[in-house]
Amino acid sequence: MDLATTHTGTPVSRMPGEHKPNAAPKLSLRMIRVKHIIVALLLSVFFFFVFCFIALHGYIAWVLSNPTVAPLYSNPSMAKGLDYEDITFPALDGSRMMQGWYIPSKGSSKTIVFSHGYGANREETWVPMYDLAHYAHSLNFNVVMFDYGFASKTNKDIATGGKKESQQLLGAIRYAKEHGAKEIVVWGFSMGAGTALQAGLVTKDVDAMILDSTFLLEPDTLYHNIKQNIDLPRQPSLEIMELLFPVLNGTGLNQIPYTKVKAEDYPFPTLFLHGTNDDKAPYPIAEELAANQSNPYSDSWIVKGSHHELLFREHPREYLRRVSAFLGNVQLAKAR
Repeated sequence: MDLATTHTGTPVSRMPGEHKPNAAPKLSLRMIRVKHIIVALLLSVFFFFVFCFIALHGYIAWVLSNPTVAPLYSNPSMAKGLDYEDITFPALDGSRMMQGWYIPSKGSSKTIVFSHGYGANREETWVPMYDLAHYAHSLNFNVVMFDYGFASKTNKDIATGGKKESQQLLGAIRYAKEHGAKEIVVWGFSMGAGTALQAGLVTKDVDAMILDSTFLLEPDTLYHNIKQNIDLPRQPSLEIMELLFPVLNGTGLNQIPYTKVKAEDYPFPTLFLHGTNDDKAPYPIAEELAANQSNPYSDSWIVKGSHHELLFREHPREYLRRVSAFLGNVQLAKAR
């Protein structure tokens, strides 16, 4: 038998096996502490994975905003024996100076402005751009080739899916006009084609557009391209990207007028060229854009089995035949 005392000091007896009064509260307090530790650990693990998930999206948004672009390796003279001038001109909004080349065609008042794609510069070798510049010059067009800000090697800027780039393209269009162009055709590729459509919403100085593998930055195409490289859930990935883009490059997806572009009936003739095996810009986008056009000289060529920006490489004769016919119709309409 164990002896204990009351609060008055009087000894009391306790039978063997009988617990002390404060044993259960001590055990309960210990269990609460263990539960708190377990909850804290689980929350730490959860927030760690949330942080990693958001950080992954931040990295993707940063990479998309800062594409790696190869340096220029040639020029029109070296590549095709074309006389050219190094040119600089301001973006229409005055935000930066642009660098490019002007290939004059003696006595011509027609100019083609090339609008290169994402991750490339004015050469865009896989198209290949020099061949098309030589072809345009052979049709008696002056040619403007320039680098978007994200391709600049002297003053590199971020890629914004057309928000800044459309102002830069409008600067090139103004340069062509100031140098005597009375007929201006914009020939765009991939995101350069999507940028051309954005510029086309606000300019009256364009007489026609040729749009190869049109890429328009919108939630669907953004997710389509992300999923090509990493299998992320559509939700909440798109919401996270939409929140991160304004932080990382100052441009939200809602600032790109993709809805208006997809509904626009442009006043000038437009030729859409697209391949059904385009893994970056699904061809139904081009079909939808082409279906909205009411200009009698607008046209489209959807090529079965062709790939993103490789239509000219894969079908050179038919490609040039269609472009020639289109440009002939544009000049015919201009003459009327």
